[in-house]
Amino acid sequence: MMLSTKSESDITSLAPSSPSRSPKRPVYYVQSPSRDSHDGDKSSSMHATPMSHSPMESPSHPSFGRHSRNSSYSRFSGIFRSSSGRKGGRKRNDKGWPECNVILEEGSYDELEDKAFMRRFQVLIALFSFVLLFTVFCLIIWGASRPYKAEITVKSLAVSNFYVGEGSDFSGVATKMLTFNGSLRMSVYNPAPLFGIHVSSTPINLEYLEITVATGQLKKYYQPRKSRRSVLVYLEGTKVPLYGAGSSITISPNGAEVVPFTLQFEIHSRGDVVGKLVRTRHRKRITCPVTIDSTSTKPITFKKDSCTYS
Repeated sequence: MMLSTKSESDITSLAPSSPSRSPKRPVYYVQSPSRDSHDGDKSSSMHATPMSHSPMESPSHPSFGRHSRNSSYSRFSGIFRSSSGRKGGRKRNDKGWPECNVILEEGSYDELEDKAFMRRFQVLIALFSFVLLFTVFCLIIWGASRPYKAEITVKSLAVSNFYVGEGSDFSGVATKMLTFNGSLRMSVYNPAPLFGIHVSSTPINLEYLEITVATGQLKKYYQPRKSRRSVLVYLEGTKVPLYGAGSSITISPNGAEVVPFTLQFEIHSRGDVVGKLVRTRHRKRITCPVTIDSTSTKPITFKKDSCTYS
């Protein structure tokens, strides 16, 4: 009985003097959501992680860093898996983060705007160059086609009716009256090797002392390239009053009337070289003196130098 008491006192006396080999430190817990808690009930599940139990498990020990990284990785990986809806579907980099597809822009907004401006500028330059080249081409074609003028030759004048008599005009003034019917024949030649021409004329007048006693009109027509055509124009004047000019007309004893006249008109020709873009226009004024005998029935033939062509 005394032995046991002594042992107890020895034990109590030695207890405060000798420190304990491994004093127990308080245990701390960190509350963090587990993988299952994110998918299920967040408030009902907790994950306890002891912070340190011994000097070997102090914060300076490498195991704490690995543990913290693992816990952080588990939290973030759980978030990415839950947001993506699949596990392990994305590639991960060397730090464990999921890789995302990043769209890289080709350049800044100013660079894209400059490229668009350069494209528009190049299109305008190309369009301007095309218009310039086409204009030069048209000018060359126009210059090459200018020498090809229509060649007009007056051939003959056939008189079917010619009469000078006394009469009165619409107001009742007495004067000499002239009636004329005939046809004028001409030859038109187109020397152009590449294009045809459109031929027309002004009124063809038969004049006596600047008084038109008969007139006619050439109908407009098209003449092909390198071609020749004979045209016929009818001249007509009925009971044209001559007034004072009629006093110069003398009638022979046998009733013959010889009267000098003048033919005056213009021939117009137009060639469409390149459609309506390139055209050549020419006009030729023709003047032919002619003397008509009322007793002659033969056509009056014009020599080459009988008429003037200007």
